[in-house]
Amino acid sequence: MKKPPVSCPQDFAPLVISCLKRLERKGIKSLYLDTGSPAFAPAEEAMIETGGPADRTTITNDAPADETMNKTEKNLEERLGELAAAVSACTECPLHAGRTRTVFGSGNPRTRVMFIGEGPGRDEDLQGEPFVGRSGQLLTKILQAISLERKDVYITNMVKCRPPQNRDPLEEEVRRCERYLVEQIELIRPRVICALGRIAAQWLLGNKEPLATLRASENFYRGTRVLVTYHPAALLRNPELKRDAWEDFKKLKSLIEDDGR
Repeated sequence: MKKPPVSCPQDFAPLVISCLKRLERKGIKSLYLDTGSPAFAPAEEAMIETGGPADRTTITNDAPADETMNKTEKNLEERLGELAAAVSACTECPLHAGRTRTVFGSGNPRTRVMFIGEGPGRDEDLQGEPFVGRSGQLLTKILQAISLERKDVYITNMVKCRPPQNRDPLEEEVRRCERYLVEQIELIRPRVICALGRIAAQWLLGNKEPLATLRASENFYRGTRVLVTYHPAALLRNPELKRDAWEDFKKLKSLIEDDGR
């Protein structure tokens, strides 16, 4: 005997449509409710029988979790990719002539903390990744000492091409490249920026004070807290600075933990 048709109140229609769309995305084009086949998942069966979700939460027409990556996050990845492509094609300052690769940045773009150095060195220029040489290895160890991994943070530099002989980037070179860094910061929106070295600190803060003075100050870049510390290369040259740097990184850990993000 054929079963009578199932009634569908007007306020129940959106739920049915949502379930059917889910099935269609799974490749199910036809549905026969009188076959006894479990066409709906158990949770969806509970919604059909009770007129609402089994846990009584609000019914929505959202797609399944595995198909609904946050659009903002997808857009972030796309925009960073577009910006990296623009950097790779940049010829706005003389540094481009001597580069092997541009060094855009790497890490977690949804991080709480962003590290900004001065410019790539030889190893970074060869690999296209920031802080992979001796300075980078030291930075990795320091991060691990405060319970962070490189994949947890985002690391970049003021300029994206290697200055000759690893010299400090010139003011004009920084000025030509700064728009890329500004957009990186605006996209990633870190809660704390760690400025590695004098050049990064002075540019971010618009302040020509010595590094020692900036380290001792409470600093902000467009409302974002900036912690100033020594560049890892300086620690390799002057091991006596490591004690002060360790105090800076302990402060950084406290800032991250207190952030609540």
